[in-house]
Amino acid sequence: MLYFVATPIGNLEDISKRALNLLESSKTIICEDTRVAKRLIYLLEQKGSFFPVPKTYISLHSHNEKDVLKQLSPDIFEDSVIYISDAGMPTISDPGALLVQYCQLHDIKYEIIPGANALLLAYAASGFCDSKFLFFGFLPHKGDERDLALQEALYNGYTTIVYESPKRVLKLIEQISAIEPSREIFLIKEATKLYEKKYKAKAKELKEMLKNENLKGEWSIVIKGEKRDRNKITITDIKKLNLPKKQTAKLIAKITGKSITECYNELLE
Repeated sequence: MLYFVATPIGNLEDISKRALNLLESSKTIICEDTRVAKRLIYLLEQKGSFFPVPKTYISLHSHNEKDVLKQLSPDIFEDSVIYISDAGMPTISDPGALLVQYCQLHDIKYEIIPGANALLLAYAASGFCDSKFLFFGFLPHKGDERDLALQEALYNGYTTIVYESPKRVLKLIEQISAIEPSREIFLIKEATKLYEKKYKAKAKELKEMLKNENLKGEWSIVIKGEKRDRNKITITDIKKLNLPKKQTAKLIAKITGKSITECYNELLE
């Protein structure tokens, strides 16, 4: 039997009693990072009322997932085995989905043990009253792929949740501000942790707010949904026109407020 166990995203007390029982009794833990898993077990043990049996740790992450599954024997699941990612719910912007498929392929029983999840927490905290929302995970880091993904996030018609690294969160807000300065956005940094902080404002206001903030930490961003005006041209529309780069840069500069040189350099990246 394989259990996919959600682990705390910050506050250790968010772990469920059921998850504790499984982490305590299971002899084998498949995990994204063995160091993180061992640290979690240690911290839980230090809190008391947790006395884990000796464990075997198997590393399974996004870079080795396929290779590990080729070598994994279905026989190990005759006993209780756990899979945990570094934090939160496995398979949600974390490894684990291929392991679910492995269980399905080999007729191995598995269960999902629910728990902390950053995207649901962010949506619940946003105050946006929409019955539907989309989750994009992490946007591409740069280039046309990032521009296209951002356009889709802004104009899909639904409130959209994305994750972003502290290195790029200000850039993301600046990009949105250049395209949709009045779009309402909610951000939460370090959810459930000691220095959790929430922000909610229009993109142009957030851009100024974040310039003087400590951006270190994990970020979830909730972008208020807005129906796209079919008559409104977007950066993606301009790039599809197949114009010379200088003309493309001029058009993009007009709708973003950036300099032509800046837009041209971005097209060259």
